[in-house]
Amino acid sequence: MDLGFSRDELAFRDEVREFIAQHLTEMAKRGQSLTAASTTEPDVFKSWHAALYRRGWVAPYWPKEYGGPGWTPAQRYIFESESARAGAPRLSPFGIQMVGPVLMKYGSGWQKEYYLPRILSGEDLWCQGYSEPGAGSDLASLSTRATRDGDHYVVNGSKIWTTHAHFANRMFALVRTANTPKRQEGISFLLVDMNSAGVSTRPIITIGGDHECNQVFLDDVLVPVRDRVGEENKGWTYAKYLLEFERGAGFRAARLRRQLSTLYDLVRRKKNSPPRGDFSERFSEIEIDIDALEFIELKLLSTIQSGGSPGATSSVLKLRGTQIYQSITRLGIDLIGYNALIWEPRRPLYEIGGDAVLPDEELAILAMHLDGRAHTIFGGAAEIQHEIIAKRLLDL
Repeated sequence: MDLGFSRDELAFRDEVREFIAQHLTEMAKRGQSLTAASTTEPDVFKSWHAALYRRGWVAPYWPKEYGGPGWTPAQRYIFESESARAGAPRLSPFGIQMVGPVLMKYGSGWQKEYYLPRILSGEDLWCQGYSEPGAGSDLASLSTRATRDGDHYVVNGSKIWTTHAHFANRMFALVRTANTPKRQEGISFLLVDMNSAGVSTRPIITIGGDHECNQVFLDDVLVPVRDRVGEENKGWTYAKYLLEFERGAGFRAARLRRQLSTLYDLVRRKKNSPPRGDFSERFSEIEIDIDALEFIELKLLSTIQSGGSPGATSSVLKLRGTQIYQSITRLGIDLIGYNALIWEPRRPLYEIGGDAVLPDEELAILAMHLDGRAHTIFGGAAEIQHEIIAKRLLDL
């Protein structure tokens, strides 16, 4: 296998580097470095999103017919690797990586024409209405109900752990539209306007100190029938397709490598008072794990480029990516030692300078470690990923 880049690919890499140098602001880089939550806030990524949109690079995985760049797998890899290496903010995934691909495959002509351009421009910010107080990993037990009334559905229920619902103006939601012996067969996929009457949110502050999650209440919310994706009672099919992209889209290895690199830098800055113990073996183990993850990502991207879907491989990426992230944050805690006992709210992400006990490179480590405990729960718990891998990849 030839892993070298062609002359054209190297020229594209230089183009990406030049673009990043011109458009990635220090404020955006600092905001991302202090982000402990899994999803970056709009104030951090909006300038970067706008620059990418003007260049036509917002959605690396989208085909040209829907406004994407139509890149090859190598170009996608180069772009995401260079962006991660430079410390660029992560764009909100709910529109670009999740509902966007679902609309391309299952959406109506009107839905594609209306929503896809608004996802690209950032005019619409989306959140995911899947989990409920009584339906988490067992998502098929959801009870939020949508009752057909003429040209609308009347929706009643509650969603929980809804990331960025306080920023979003749109939500894609799973709702129950029929009582069937097999619970998955009575679920539909709706697109909800978060500004509709009857929609309210309650903040949930995470253990890392961030307002990332919310509980969303839907009380007699009217949703036009035209905002149902696909057929009624077939939403489980669309939800599974979306979850493959949620768990498998993107090159996470590149960003994990940057996060590990920041710990290397931290050790170098502490050379006059090195941390106790020998950390070299732990660094090496994590590096090897990231290398293995990267090869799986490249294989998956090749599958998608050939017209396939992520399938159960997305569960492997989700599981290993979150485990590696937890290993990195645990290592960070051990490296900063007693400073991990200091709880200090991170300064506003847009503010450069100011008074703080901890330096920037240590300021988010504790919050990242605490927030990272949830990474093997949300988006499909680790136990669920093991079951999917066993059943669909190993035929157990």
